[in-house]
Amino acid sequence: MDEAGRGPLAGPVVAAAVILKRNHGIENLRDSKTVGPGERESLCRMIRKQARAFSVTFVYPEEIDDLNILNAALLAMKKAVIRLKSHAPVIVDGNRRIPGIPHAQFPVVKGDDRSATVAAASILAKVARDRYMIGMHRKYPQYGFHEHKGYPTKAHLERIRAHGPCAIHRKTFQGVIA
Repeated sequence: MDEAGRGPLAGPVVAAAVILKRNHGIENLRDSKTVGPGERESLCRMIRKQARAFSVTFVYPEEIDDLNILNAALLAMKKAVIRLKSHAPVIVDGNRRIPGIPHAQFPVVKGDDRSATVAAASILAKVARDRYMIGMHRKYPQYGFHEHKGYPTKAHLERIRAHGPCAIHRKTFQGVIA
């Protein structure tokens, strides 16, 4: 179990849950932040093909603003685990348990560096979120989402100042609000 998108000013937080086969044969599984976009896409295809099961869920900006980013990330993770329809124990990247699921849980700090399944979830979540933000670039080209994926880069902050926030901005986040 892992998520992507807690730090951006725009777009959803995305969670993924993965159950890998014991001998999945996928090499170079590691934290999505250490993998380039092309390799992430390739690994994503392999994970989807080789996994026993996986799910990817989104929690969108309105709900993030209502719940706060931590609770929204935990909700996305809960949805991803439930969607798997498995009773397997859950390795959660980080130091928190997911509230509201009956599964045995094992929070592991830097889990995406220590567990192939968490690394696989990290990659699925990151690829799904990046694809979503590239799609949003077509709808809101003035923000350059295809470049920064909603993260608070200098260019993104300048575009928010110039155009104001759009529908996918997190209205409660510093940088979106003045």
